[in-house]
Amino acid sequence: MVTRRLGKLAPRHDSRTFRMSASLARALPVIPPSANWAPDVSWPMWCNDRYGCCTQVSVASAIRTWTGAAQAPILLTDDQVLENYSAVTSPPFDPDQPATDRGAVVLDVLNRWIRYGLTMPGSQPGRSYLTAYGAIDPRNRQSVQRAIAFLGGAYIGLSLPKWCCDTDNDWTYDPQQDNSIAGGHAVWLHGYDADWLSLNTWGGPRRMSCEFLAQFCDEAYGLVARQHWSDIHGVSPKGEALDTLVAEMRMVSDA
Repeated sequence: MVTRRLGKLAPRHDSRTFRMSASLARALPVIPPSANWAPDVSWPMWCNDRYGCCTQVSVASAIRTWTGAAQAPILLTDDQVLENYSAVTSPPFDPDQPATDRGAVVLDVLNRWIRYGLTMPGSQPGRSYLTAYGAIDPRNRQSVQRAIAFLGGAYIGLSLPKWCCDTDNDWTYDPQQDNSIAGGHAVWLHGYDADWLSLNTWGGPRRMSCEFLAQFCDEAYGLVARQHWSDIHGVSPKGEALDTLVAEMRMVSDA
């Protein structure tokens, strides 16, 4: 049986965080009926069977999704995921010191990604930088779909029921079953259709219903990554420019 570790700490909401839903609605008023930016990817475990590094597995998943759709695929190594995990934990995570494996706060991950970058494959060394991020309402299906369609995915945090850790089946919400919460988990959503949201976790693909998302998601973010989501012409795989959205986000954050 595959071991599955959790590691997202309780959400830390910041009133200054840009609210992205309205901007996404202006940028993409008509939502495509479906989108999937990583339909046939073979996903690594990235050590999430041994350590609570799911917040950085989500980073690695986002980079793989973006670059696979817009450029050439970039796949982080296990060591790079763990190095990034160590960078956002206090005391720093050390694989040889189990007591340091305490999980991480999503906002800490996103803020460090913007300010200092995170390790990725490359030279001297490779660094990944996030351009901006904004909160989206996980109970607003259209906002989640717009983030996936326009930005290549959505980074979400869940208070995950224990049964989800013990199955490879779809995640659906049934109020009649035992939905006792096992802990916090972060995942990257890379697709949707009329009925499902597509993600990867613990080394494989998974589907989640929108009802499950609304019930168990406690934080959700749209991420702007010009470095990874833009081609040589500065636009997304669908030809959309990100400049207007980024300018609006920075104007609010500088106010």
